[in-house]
Amino acid sequence: MWRSKIEVRSSKFEVRRPKAENRNSKKAFALYEVLLGVTIFAVGVLVIGRSISNCLNASTINAEEDRVRQILANRMAEIQTSPTAPDASAQTNVDSGYGPVKLIQKSVPAELKENNVDLIGINRVTLLAEWQRSGINQTQRIEFYVYRH
Repeated sequence: MWRSKIEVRSSKFEVRRPKAENRNSKKAFALYEVLLGVTIFAVGVLVIGRSISNCLNASTINAEEDRVRQILANRMAEIQTSPTAPDASAQTNVDSGYGPVKLIQKSVPAELKENNVDLIGINRVTLLAEWQRSGINQTQRIEFYVYRH
């Protein structure tokens, strides 16, 4: 309810009412402040959500690549500890937990020389891992030498 203020001026009574537009403009200003605050908060929440999503994707990619490196290291250890010469060519599929990984093995004589003497029994082995991440082909490769006499 509005309050009226009575002032006496030269024996006439005059009623002054507070202007309604001043009250409404103060309420409207408060509403704009609230809307601006909610907008800033919403943008902040969206940015934080996006950064958390990026961190989870990076963790998944890192774990997948670690798994592929472990597959390559295990196969390399198998070849190095085998008493026989490595196969000239082999291909296997390994389930990594993130999808199938195709493991391709190639072995060729190293043809190394020392003091103009051919070193016999040394093979250069190449292991290539191929897999897909989000429809994009990924590869990782390792080369090492194996001596069998």
